[in-house]
Amino acid sequence: SMASEKQVTFVIVGGGIAGVTCAEQVSKTLEEFDLEEQPSSVLEEKYPNLKVVQSAVKLVRTKEHLLQTEDGQTFHYRKLCICSGARPKLLTQDNPHVLGIRDTDSAQKFQKRLSKAKRIVVIGNGGIALELVYEVEGCEVIWAIKDKAIGNTFFDAGAAQFLIPSLGADKKDRSLPYKRARYATDKTGGHSGASGELGSALGPDWHEGIELKGAVQNSSGVHVEYECAVDKLYTQQEFLQSKLNTNKSELGLWPAYVQLTNKKIYGCDFVVSATGVVPNTDPFLSGNNFKLAEDHGLRVNDHMRTSEQDVYAAGDVCTAGWDPSALWQQMRLWTQARQMGWYAARCMAADVLEEPIELDFCFELFSHITKFFNYKVVLLGKFNAQGLGQDHELLVRCTKGQEYVKVVLTGGRMVGAVLIGETDLEETFENLILNQMDLSRYGEELLNPNIDIEDYFD
Repeated sequence: SMASEKQVTFVIVGGGIAGVTCAEQVSKTLEEFDLEEQPSSVLEEKYPNLKVVQSAVKLVRTKEHLLQTEDGQTFHYRKLCICSGARPKLLTQDNPHVLGIRDTDSAQKFQKRLSKAKRIVVIGNGGIALELVYEVEGCEVIWAIKDKAIGNTFFDAGAAQFLIPSLGADKKDRSLPYKRARYATDKTGGHSGASGELGSALGPDWHEGIELKGAVQNSSGVHVEYECAVDKLYTQQEFLQSKLNTNKSELGLWPAYVQLTNKKIYGCDFVVSATGVVPNTDPFLSGNNFKLAEDHGLRVNDHMRTSEQDVYAAGDVCTAGWDPSALWQQMRLWTQARQMGWYAARCMAADVLEEPIELDFCFELFSHITKFFNYKVVLLGKFNAQGLGQDHELLVRCTKGQEYVKVVLTGGRMVGAVLIGETDLEETFENLILNQMDLSRYGEELLNPNIDIEDYFD
């Protein structure tokens, strides 16, 4: 019926960090638009010009500037911003012994399963895997990674060596103060929609307030299997009937068995698949002509516009299609989803108001702050010498159990840094990277712990 058809200025799809940031930003500048998927009366109370629709997208017709929701509403928009995030790359679909952790719902499901578990196998080497293996207590963890070192998305083998002892050590007091905006999810409406689509990505503090304890008293060993992946998964019954079941006394009786590509077999209560994400573009492709990047993200230009007219995208669903600054790269992280959501909103508003807008400064220098193994971790610029080939040198300073500082230099100029621990160097290093000062005359003195480098370059 015509009653369910609406003319609106903006429609934003997605209730994750990119969508919410985009909604907040646009609401300050313009009037009415719609937000999809996440219940958030909080936003409606804050912005009277904002209406929240809790439903999934059924179809988008970009030529007609039209979007339909599963619950039968039709919106004719002036501008559309897609912030539908990404979904986990699961090892296998619909296997009751494989859990993906992506949103708050799946984290709570994991907590329930973990409370009865004696051993789990974790597959993956990204942020969630790193947090998980450190936080889980009272349960044996077999951690299988495809790389030579842990956490190689975020740091090098040196930093990995610095962090490894924390896996076996007694957990320090974890109630450190947080200096980060926290995002809470609505406890009551915590389901992620009828069709089981996923809620928003977990923030860096996702395990706060979730008891990650297994069933075994004081058993918290983490065993890492390097340079391997999952070859095959077996249910108990499949395994008992297989030819592999010759040494069952050694392997014990478990609900599931994992055979790794290094030929090792582990029995476990369940497997956690933490192997990265795929941009969630499927609901928008049919009947439209979106240009996709190689990683299947919606390709956006430096105004966050997709290839379809008046359609923008931000966060994990999109891929930066402009020539990036020499010190920035896209990573599907909370910090970037927030920056992109904010900038996309400003681009949409500028377009409607016919005002020019420059590429935001946050895309000049990559920066990310997080916490791994209870250490503060700051990543700046080309922190892993991404794309620099052989043309770089590294300076490293490491104090066991306290801090790890790595600087990446090209032609005597700082282009990246990894800071682990309370180093207080992030602002100084950020400035040195941005102003591209020639540091060659300082040589290794740059990281001399007896020189107060902040005063030096103030």
